[in-house]
Parts: sequence; structure tokens; C-alpha cells
Amino acid sequence: MSHGPRSGSRKKMTKSIKEKGMPSVNRLMQKFEVGELAAIDIEPSVHDGMPHHSFQGYTGRISRMQGNCYLVTVKVGGVTKNILSAPVHLKRIEGK
Repeated sequence: MSHGPRSGSRKKMTKSIKEKGMPSVNRLMQKFEVGELAAIDIEPSVHDGMPHHSFQGYTGRISRMQGNCYLVTVKVGGVTKNILSAPVHLKRIEGK
């Protein structure tokens, strides 16, 4: 039985027929500032910089930039976790 990084994610990592294909260039090259709120919204067609699928839908703050990716701080239960993610897998959220 496979226990790879994408195991158990069939529904999460599937796009609808209308969404098939690569995302727009604007989504690939979006910029974030440190301290901004961002939701983890995994883009299944881009494998580079993809966070683990268990963090799909979580919201956190951008801590810093690391190479071309961003370090997002997320609270999972009572624990604070740092998730490294490419900008294509993040969605800006308006908030405090």
C-alpha cells in the first residue's frame, strides 16, 4: 500500500472540469507582504512548492520569504506550525 506524500488526497487534489489546466500568470507570480493573512489553497497542477495536503484550507500569517516561497505560520490545535509554500498555493485574505 502506498504511503506517499499525496496518499489519501484524491478529492482534495481534484479540479472540476471548468478549472482544468494551469492557473493564470497573475496567480503564479502574486506577491505577499510580511504579516499579511493568507489561506492555503493548493493548486494541484503545480507540484513545485506544494505544502502537504493536510494543511489545505488553513489560514495563517506570512512570516518571511524563503527563496521563491513564503513561510506561513499556522495554528493547528494548540501548536504553531511553519509551512513553506509557493505563492500559487496561497490566497490573500482581507483581515486584521
